Amino acid sequence: MKRFGRSLIFFIVTITIVSCEELYHESKKINIEVIEKVKSEVDKRITSKFFPPFDYNKPDTKNNKQRFKDFIKAELTSDIKDIYCFDDAIGIDTDYMFSFTCSATTSDKIIAIHGLTIDTLNTDNGFYLQDDFKWWDKERISKLQKYSWTDGNQHHKYFWYDHDNLKAYFFDFDL
Repeated sequence: MKRFGRSLIFFIVTITIVSCEELYHESKKINIEVIEKVKSEVDKRITSKFFPPFDYNKPDTKNNKQRFKDFIKAELTSDIKDIYCFDDAIGIDTDYMFSFTCSATTSDKIIAIHGLTIDTLNTDNGFYLQDDFKWWDKERISKLQKYSWTDGNQHHKYFWYDHDNLKAYFFDFDL
């Protein structure tokens, strides 16, 4: 009976050790997964702060609405739809393109927010800096009245509004 008791104790201790070891390895695995998930989220937040995402191929995404607020600085009202945007922030020059539909009232607000004025002197629309997208109609833009702003140095903003199609084009760039 003593032998059975010792064997039983040995068996219980062995099972306990094996169970504890399995729990230890499982908890270590869970900790690594948690650490990787937290690191990924932190990386994503840091990256999006310095390199905010633009969804150039899809309108009205969460990212595009946020970029609209960041760059256009107008309230996102119900008349604003089909927001497309694109950025080229690699290199020494940057440019940001926005296309969206909105009312003439919203267009006027955007012009006021950015201090834009009718541009009668500059016939260059900056097309050589812009990318080609189906939502960025350079042929149509070239026929529209351009509003512009510059800091007098390297930062420029161009805005066009198509009253017939209620379509706005906003181009923000620096050289």
